[in-house]
Amino acid sequence: MSPTPNDPGAKILTRAALLERRELARAAGRRLVHCHGCFDIVHPGHVRHLRQAKGMGDILLVSITGDSGVNKGVGRPLIPEELRAENLAALDFVDWVHIETRPTAQELLDEIRPDVYIKGREYEHNSDPRFRKEREAVERHGGRVVFSSGDVVFSSTALINAMEQSVDPFHHRLTQLMESSELQGAELFSLLGLMRGRRLVVVGETILDTYVLCDRPDIAGESPVMTLRPLENRHYDGGAAIIARHAAALGARPILVTALDDSEQSRALRMRLVAEGVEVRAIECRAGLPEKQRFLVGAQKVMKIDLVEQYVLDESEHDQIMRMATDAARSGGGCDAAIIADFGLGFLTPATLNRLCRGLRPHVGTLAGDVSGRRSSLSAMRSMDLLCPSESEVREAFRLHAEGLPMVTWRLLEETASRAAIVTMGPEGMIAFNRLENAGDAGDAWTSRLKAEHVPALSPHAIDPLGCGDALLTTATLALASGGSLLASAFLGACAASCEAQRIGNVPIGATDVRQTVVRAHNAHLTYAAPEIIHAPGRATLRAS
Repeated sequence: MSPTPNDPGAKILTRAALLERRELARAAGRRLVHCHGCFDIVHPGHVRHLRQAKGMGDILLVSITGDSGVNKGVGRPLIPEELRAENLAALDFVDWVHIETRPTAQELLDEIRPDVYIKGREYEHNSDPRFRKEREAVERHGGRVVFSSGDVVFSSTALINAMEQSVDPFHHRLTQLMESSELQGAELFSLLGLMRGRRLVVVGETILDTYVLCDRPDIAGESPVMTLRPLENRHYDGGAAIIARHAAALGARPILVTALDDSEQSRALRMRLVAEGVEVRAIECRAGLPEKQRFLVGAQKVMKIDLVEQYVLDESEHDQIMRMATDAARSGGGCDAAIIADFGLGFLTPATLNRLCRGLRPHVGTLAGDVSGRRSSLSAMRSMDLLCPSESEVREAFRLHAEGLPMVTWRLLEETASRAAIVTMGPEGMIAFNRLENAGDAGDAWTSRLKAEHVPALSPHAIDPLGCGDALLTTATLALASGGSLLASAFLGACAASCEAQRIGNVPIGATDVRQTVVRAHNAHLTYAAPEIIHAPGRATLRAS
């Protein structure tokens, strides 16, 4: 009953064809999920909304308001109804598309009687009489109205307004950020300067990241399997080691608490770290240095092999990690910051993580943490000033896959008694969530006590995303420890992640790299700004120093 992927135009149905297919689907026992809207610009928020909707049934119908029914101001819709329908039909998870010429979807809902009608989370407490009639029509025929999570809030209207001055739909948000007093170039440069000399403790596993550069793949003669011919191996320090190297490159004085064996490879790694200004305090482990091999053809990764043996540490070794970390934090009268990085290899168990947080908390100004891997323990971290998980990591930690990201993050901050989180979302950037103090005692706590700031990805097309999270975590932590706001820290972290994303391999990001990205972000804002702003007296183009 669905068209082939090679013919998306066949998905666009007249009302008669739609009703006929609906009857066939009902007779076959297939569940119909229905979404309705303008969809003037299909942005990332729409894609998430529709993908989630598809998972609630067998067939996804998206109906759009016809041009005559769009009432969003002069010049709207920006995209005519035929092209809007084609844009939606091009999405592989959309099965049927219909252009609704009537003012609302109420009559269409009475006709097709969907099993599930999906609306955005903003409609959950909406008293609009038009939506109330739509809801009544669905429920009258035994259907359900479900509100999508709305993980990333985008507005077609805001994007279109932004496009009047920019070809980049994220430019409107970048313009807002660049106008903020705390993100002016001088303030950010000053904050980068204040990172120099900061004492930082880093606790976590050290990992060796190996890139195996290969010739173009071929197909084996004996069976249809891919054949790779390695040309070159490149080794990069990963895990907690690269966090310490980032910190040293930013001018800080890091102490790395980790585990190393007595191999030549580990001795060479220690020498590299010491040469760059990293003090290494390591327990001796019996397992070899964990290695993750990635096979690349050009810049494309085609396979990954984890040569990883889980750490099996006894109680005395966990006690030794605790002593090393707390001694490092206490030395010199205390540390400016500490980063706990759990890569899920057994070096830090949930119990040890909990003890570490309690032990380090009195001796450090800023306590930050992050996790990686399915066996890591994000929820075991406690009383953190900053957590930097990805969206998938925080959802997996609490098994909350359909709820809105703000609510999931509030759960993270509440259960860990932490102050702030920067949640990364790949090419969609990141959202910095901050708990608001003295915000009252409202029933829906997270809606009144959580402030969110979206920072777009400054390099939405990553050459290699490996290590972006480590660069973000290190830079944002040092910025917070240097007195920066959460927004300024998140922005500098985004600049560091952008630098890392444009390089092959896990390499340290220094203060000069971050300054240059700040300059590019400000110059991009000036390039797209109105002429009178560009030539305003005293407004000079930033230069990295």
